[in-house]
Amino acid sequence: MQIICFEDNRVLHLAPITQSRPAYAVTCASLRLIDRLSLLVKGPSSGGGLSGNTLLGDVRDFLADIQKLDYQIDPVAKRVDGSWKIDDDGILLVNARLVPRLELDEILKEVAAETRSLCMVDDADGSVLIARWTAADLAAKRSLLTSETDESFTELLVKESERLQRSPYSPSAFHWPHEIVSWHMNEMRDSVEWRVANGNYKQLSDGVFVADGVSLGDYLSINVENGPIVLESNVKVGPFCYLEGPLYAGANTKVIEHSAIKDGVSLGHTVKIGGEVEASVIEPYTNKQHHGFLGHSYLGSWINLGAGTCNSDLKNTYGKINMEYGNEKIATGMQFVGCFIGDYSKSAINTSIFTGKTIGVCSMLYGFVTSNVPSFVNYARLFGQTALLPTDVMIATQSKMFARRKVQQRECDKQLILDMYNLSAFERETPENEML
Repeated sequence: MQIICFEDNRVLHLAPITQSRPAYAVTCASLRLIDRLSLLVKGPSSGGGLSGNTLLGDVRDFLADIQKLDYQIDPVAKRVDGSWKIDDDGILLVNARLVPRLELDEILKEVAAETRSLCMVDDADGSVLIARWTAADLAAKRSLLTSETDESFTELLVKESERLQRSPYSPSAFHWPHEIVSWHMNEMRDSVEWRVANGNYKQLSDGVFVADGVSLGDYLSINVENGPIVLESNVKVGPFCYLEGPLYAGANTKVIEHSAIKDGVSLGHTVKIGGEVEASVIEPYTNKQHHGFLGHSYLGSWINLGAGTCNSDLKNTYGKINMEYGNEKIATGMQFVGCFIGDYSKSAINTSIFTGKTIGVCSMLYGFVTSNVPSFVNYARLFGQTALLPTDVMIATQSKMFARRKVQQRECDKQLILDMYNLSAFERETPENEML
């Protein structure tokens, strides 16, 4: 069976989080969909209907090289002699926006084992989330799927999936960035407990589990009342820190002395973290190592927050927070919502980010951030200065950052900067940004 994890056009609503990564690579509660799928495919044959099958990815064109090199996922095969290669055991379509909840594993196994074709759609917007196509039903659609068209095989198949018998069950999917934080808070304890049950860790004390090479400083205060703490290999925790579970820290992460990490925090590998952090997701290679507060937020990779940078995650009225995404205003239903920062963006010292703001990729922040920030800008509205940030500056900065972490800058990394710049041009064309 071919398992195709695909992005649909609604993935654009998840910007800035998905401007630099496939939607299946978004971390939520320390888990990613691509990892869930890979585990199911590589698992033992007794593990269910996904074991031993082929995992393919259908992502936006500019991410194709990133998908191959960073996630080791092959693309969906192109036409051969005017037709598509179709697996004899059928196809399982999996939307890349699915929330990587633990319960999703069983749903995927059950659907993959179905002997009939069926579809699971999103209750919110009707989009296809999971579809199972049997070989016989694919054969019946062969004339359509091999017809001359500008649409890809996956696009055609997803469109046809809307006609399949619908399952009454609808799995959960991300629609907007703030939902990642909402699901993170909801799933974090279960996810970390799953890691404890399925990982190879040493239990240092009640609720604290560590891999090889972990170093813990003196005078730590540890609270595991709300969930366990998992520290992967070579995590370093400085002295005088407060750690509260559920907490997950990826390999080679460094927790700076006098830090307070609490209320459910997921740290990717090779992160430097300090100050006060709560209920947040931080992707690999990001630095927030100085004093300052970060709460109910999502930070992408290769971000650096200067000393004293703080965000607000609560309105003074204690009311529910509305988010602005482009021209749309979305009611989150959440009382606590922080900021959402795209890859490669950075803040100067003492930057203050107002409640519920999005920061695009490759932008520099100064002063008070009172509005959403587009990609590739120097944002200093407090000082009356907002200017374009050229791609050559960002490529040079990328090279320096990579060298500091002993990461080789590849052509696809430089090309990603150029592609993100071109694809984000519309963000800088609004009236308030027309000077850019």
